[in-house]
Formats: sequence, structure tokens, C-alpha cells
Amino acid sequence: MKQTISEIASCENQIHQFFHNQKIGSLLKRSNIKKSKGISPVSVFRVLFSLVFTGKNLYRILESGGLVGMAKDTVYRFLNSVHVNWRRFLLLLSSQVIRRELDPLTGPDNMKVLIADDTLYRRNRSKHVELLSRVFDHTDKRYYRGFRMLTLGWSDGISFLPLSCAMLASSKEKNRLVPLRTDLDRRTNGAKRRREGLCKATDVLVDMVAEARAMGIKARHLLFDSWFAFPATMRKLLAIGMHTLCMLKVTEKIFYRYQGEDLPVAAIYKRVRKRRGRAKILASVMVEIGKDDKGTPIPAKIVFVRDRRSKKWLALLSTDTSLDDQKIVTAYSRRWDIEVFFKMAKSFLNLARECQGRSYDGLVAHATLVCHRYIMLALAKRMNQDPRTIGTLFHACCEELQQATFTEALALVFIFLELALGLTTGVARELIRSLIDRFLRELPPFYREQWSLSCQNKAACC
Repeated sequence: MKQTISEIASCENQIHQFFHNQKIGSLLKRSNIKKSKGISPVSVFRVLFSLVFTGKNLYRILESGGLVGMAKDTVYRFLNSVHVNWRRFLLLLSSQVIRRELDPLTGPDNMKVLIADDTLYRRNRSKHVELLSRVFDHTDKRYYRGFRMLTLGWSDGISFLPLSCAMLASSKEKNRLVPLRTDLDRRTNGAKRRREGLCKATDVLVDMVAEARAMGIKARHLLFDSWFAFPATMRKLLAIGMHTLCMLKVTEKIFYRYQGEDLPVAAIYKRVRKRRGRAKILASVMVEIGKDDKGTPIPAKIVFVRDRRSKKWLALLSTDTSLDDQKIVTAYSRRWDIEVFFKMAKSFLNLARECQGRSYDGLVAHATLVCHRYIMLALAKRMNQDPRTIGTLFHACCEELQQATFTEALALVFIFLELALGLTTGVARELIRSLIDRFLRELPPFYREQWSLSCQNKAACC
């Protein structure tokens, strides 16, 4: 059903409230994003934040003179700075939103989880982007130019918030098309990001989880798919206090200890007794995934589930053996939240499309910016208990921003008209007001509706 104008929230007011309530300026300063003079970083960040809702790119806005006092170099220096800690900025905001806004709305019995996954960040037309790599896409079964964007998020089953992200190049030098810069100070945040981008995704994931826990984010379980399901990774996560809940690879190269033998998951499935009939959960067994630092075996539970698509089976593993079979299956279904985030970020929030820079720091900055846009939309949906999807909310914000631009132009016309008439000698102010009111009554219904809506919004703000 087509939405009326009154149903669409004010995008400009929503962005202003988001920046004010979350104290974005303070978070920028705590993340080493500050300037001694000139335009404030929060002003530059707000311009970049609002770009996607205007339907214009940065070049068009600068060309039209829409950013008074701000030049192109100002924006690119902000994005390409090697001193900014974008990881900390995103963690500070997401942890603050979770603690202040979402935790009070969530019951103590509701299971809060972390979700990790990666997606392809394509730059097929690029040639000189630092650390540009040949990355294999497992969906299309081919290589693309770009990066792997590893993302860690938080979910309570209702809302999903991205916590941190990393732009990973290929760990193999032969697949890297552009070399690493060697002129950076190794102590800067930019140099640390580049070293991290050359590491394996599983090692980076463990560091990201440790940073999230140090920030005070409450979650006991980490969900990920079979591409990260290695016993060594699960042991590292368990060492920092994080249980794993994942899908297992059906491969002969990974073994689990079952009844005194090291067996692959397919061999374990053949030995267990399955439930009869058309049960969704076929079986569950206890296994070991190795030993900890003290030599104590680490128990885990594998749950075999019927695959409705291929009529085969899937294996889910949980290092938290206190969870029953149904709880493991239900909790793992939340992993789809991060896939929705990737779809939303690419289709609506211009991930990998809006930023055309060659700097590795610029790519990291833009990916973080997209995560902040998603947080604002997810928070608006949750706080307003809006039944619309985040994609629908995004389109509503775009329409409202265009609508606000129209009403502002209409208001300026009347202001200048009143000023011009006021300069005329012998014309009373009451007469000017009556002439404008008569002019408004003679306008077509569409324009009268826009003007009345603008007046209502101003009254509400006051």
C-alpha cells in the first residue's frame, strides 16, 4: 500500500536526533578523529552519512555548491587519514546503542549472540587500489578483484547491529595485484589495519571477538558458517570465554574425537542411531574438539539436522553442551541476520559503490560509514516498533529528505516575498500577512498540503 506523506518520518530530524543522542562528535574525538582548526570532523562525517539518502554522489553535491565552506580535499583528507581508529569508532557506537537502547527492551532470558561472516567487496574496475587482490567467490565459483569484508555483529533475535569490520586482502602474495605501502609509520592505525588485512580471516575473527568482549558487549555464543568451522578456531574462542555455534564442513580433513577415535563428521553420522519418521533433528552426539592449555579435553555437541532442500543432512556444532538440540537449531537460525545486513548494505546503502578512492584507509572508512547508516535504521525500526522492513525505511528517509528540500525552497520564497513587501513604504504588516494567506489559499491542493505539513513539522520541533 502506498504510504501517505504523514506516515513518512522526517529524515533530517532523524539524522539530527541520531547524531545528538549518540554523541557522535564525542565518539569521533575518542577515536582520534579531531581537528585543530577548520571544519569540524562531525560536520564532514554528517555530510558523508547523509549522501545515500539524497540520491547524489559527493561530486554532484560539491559541483552544485551544496557544501558551503567545504572542498573536495577536506572530505578526502578525512577519509584517507591513517591516524583514525575506525574500528574503535564503530565499537563505541554499537556498544553504546546496545547498552542504552536495546538491552532495556530485551528480557534476561533472551539469548544474545555474536554473528560473524564475510562478503565479497568488489572492485572489478580498479587497478591501483592498495592491496587489491584476486578473491574467490564461492557463490559464482570464480575470482573477482576486490577484498573480503569480514564483519562481526550482535543480535538479540529482533535487531542486528554491526560491531566491527575488516577489509581482508589475499594472504597469498601471488593473488595480490597491488603491493603494500612501505612508507607508513608502523605505529599508526592505518599500518595496523594493513597488517591485519594480510592475516587469515580466522585469526582476525578471534581478535575482533576479544575487542568486542573488552568493550563490554554481552554475548556468550558466536555464530558462523562452515567456512570458519575449524576446531583450532573454536579452541581459541573458548579460551577468551566465547562459545561457538556453527555449521560443520563435510570433509575428510577435519576430525572430531568420538568414542575414542578421531573421525570426520560423515563417519560419525554413519555410526549414530537416527530418529525415526520425518523428524527435523535426526540425532545428536557428544564429541571432543581437542584439548585446552592444561591438557583437558574440550567437549562439544554435534546435532544432525535434516536438509529440506537436498534431502540430505546438515551438522551443527555447539561448544556449549548445556544447550538442548532444539535450542541449538533455533539459535543458529539467527545467523541469517548478517546476510540481511550484507544485502541491505550493498543494495541500499551503497557499499562498494559510493567510494571510488584508491586508498585502503578510504575503503575502511567508507565500510564503517555504511555500518553507521545501518545502525541508525535498525535503531529507528526497533524504537518506533515499525512493522516496515529496513529497506522500506530507507526509501522513506530518501523520500522525506527530498520532500524537506522542496518545502524549504517553498518557505524561502515566502520569506523573501514578505521581506520585499516589508521594504515597501506605506504597506502595513497585517496587510502583507493577509496577502500571503490569500495567496496560499489560491494555491493548488498539492502545494497547500506541503506547506501545511511543513508548518506542522516546525510546530512539533518547537
